[in-house]
Order: sequence, then C-alpha cells, then structure tokens
Amino acid sequence: MRRKNQKSLLALLLIMIVSLFAVISGCSGEEKNVKSAGESQETKDKEEKVVRIGYQKYGTLNILKKQGTLDKALKSHGYSVEWIQFPAGPQLLEGLNVGSIDIGHTGEAPPIFAQAAGTDLVYIGHEPESPLSEAILVPKDSPIRTVQDLKGKKVALNKGSNVHYLLVKALEKAGLTINDIEPKYLVPGDARAAFEQGSVDAWVIWDPFFAVAETETGARVLADGKDLVKNREFYLASRKFAENHKEVIDLLLEEINKTDQWAKSAPKEVAELLSPELGIDVASLEKAAKRRTYGVQKISEQVLNDQQVIADTFHQLKLIPEKINVKEAALEETNN
Repeated sequence: MRRKNQKSLLALLLIMIVSLFAVISGCSGEEKNVKSAGESQETKDKEEKVVRIGYQKYGTLNILKKQGTLDKALKSHGYSVEWIQFPAGPQLLEGLNVGSIDIGHTGEAPPIFAQAAGTDLVYIGHEPESPLSEAILVPKDSPIRTVQDLKGKKVALNKGSNVHYLLVKALEKAGLTINDIEPKYLVPGDARAAFEQGSVDAWVIWDPFFAVAETETGARVLADGKDLVKNREFYLASRKFAENHKEVIDLLLEEINKTDQWAKSAPKEVAELLSPELGIDVASLEKAAKRRTYGVQKISEQVLNDQQVIADTFHQLKLIPEKINVKEAALEETNN
C-alpha cells in the first residue's frame, strides 16, 4: 500500500513538473514574440526615416546633393537621404505618383499634367521666374528664321515638361497652334541625338541642355521664354509626406535658400562644382548658371493663379482631359 502511494505521488509530481515547464515555455515564447514585434517596429521606424528626393540634371538640388549640406542637416534630425535621378519633370512626378520618391523639383507644366492624371502632390516652394533658361533651338545653318517658319516642321520636346508651354505660347504668338507642327516627344538625351542628326527641325529645351547645344553645336535660338512664359522651377512633395513631415519640408527650404544665396553670386564656382558629376563642361554650366534666377520663395496666391492659366490653356488644347483646380494642390499655409 505504501509502495502504491509512493508511485502515485511520483506520478503527480511528474505531472506538475511537466505542467510548470509548459507554462515557462509559453511565457518565454510570448516574450520572444513581443521582443520580435518590438524589433520589427523599431526596424520599420528606422526605414521610415529615409527621405527620398527626386532630382534632374540641373538645379539647386544638384548643388545640395554635391555639397552634402542637406544630408548633414537632415541627419541631425534623424533622417537619411536617398537621391534618385530622373531625365525630366514628367518622369520625376510619375515616380512621386507611384511612391518611389517623397520630394522633387520640376518646371511649371509637369505638376499640371501630374495633377490631371490624379497624382496627389502639393506645391511646397518655387524659384523666381527664369524665362531665359529655356528656348526653341534650330541648327546654326537652318533656313528657319522665325517661329512662323516652324509650320509643318518636326519639333522635338519632352511632353508635359516646362518647354511644352513655351512652345504653345510661342506658336500662339506666331498665329499657329500645336496642330500646325509635327511634335516629336523625346526625352532630352534622345532629342539631342535627333537634333544633331537632322531628324527634327527644331528642339525646345531647357538648361543645361540648352547651353550645351549652344556651346557644342552652335545651335541658334529661335525664341526664348522672354515675354512668353515665367518658367518657374517648383519644389513638390506627395501630400502625405508634406503633411506628416513638416520639419523636413521646412529644413529643405531653409537649405535651398542658403545654397541659392551662394549660387547666385558664384556662377563659375557652381559650374566647377557640378561639372564632374553632370559630365557637362564648365563653360556650358556657367552660361546656364548666369541666366538662371535664384531665391526660393513660398507658394503665393498669384503663383497658383499663374499655374491655373497654364492648366486652363492645356485643357483648351485638349492636352489634359479634364479641367483641374490648381489650388487643390496647395498646402494650407499658402501665402495670399
């Protein structure tokens, strides 16, 4: 009987040990799961501290990238920067639309086409008017002497870019429309090749490609933006990013302003700084830097009204399918 009781007690003790081990294992598993979830969230938070900036081959953002000043300023606030280059504004804003970048810069036309296509972007700042930084070019020995002579000719341009509006306005002044020419929609690199090979009769382009064409091919200016367009450079962001990262936007504009103040009085230094990275000769970059304007500004009611005029023009020409309200792409703190 005593031996039987000992066996029962032993069995009971074994059951208790197994149960206790199960409880301890369960708690340990929960701790591991909690720790794992915490680490995942920490990793996610770190990943979310990256600012992705889209840039083109020329502008203040290029100077910031080269100098590293914006990277340093954002690093002190816990952010890192990823720089992504695009051939032109329309492609850059497509990147913004699909979520590949958070911030970028373009001319005046790309955000209108992008907004019309449903991109949820906002204007966060702009550079002053720079009408001399874009032009309609023809080869140096071309018989074309006036914009009226473009009737029936092949004209290369990047569709939806700032020069699209320049071409529309230049043709309008000459009594023509976009339907009176044969537009060839090409990115700058392809357009340059077509221009040099004689596959197109004219090329509508912006700096620094404009300056390079003058310097290297002797291209002749048929018309620039003077008295036709304002040609502002805009800084844009996805609405979600701008609303959730105001400190980044403010810091970006602050650093742009500092760089602009230096660049406007140092065109040769700007050219020498950017030449190795862009693969463009110093003379061409200095030419472009001298005719560009500097000094970042906040978005005003007047600027949005000017953008609305461009949007309405594109709608009338059926270049965008529906009329848009540019002010829907403004942040609340827009200046009156």
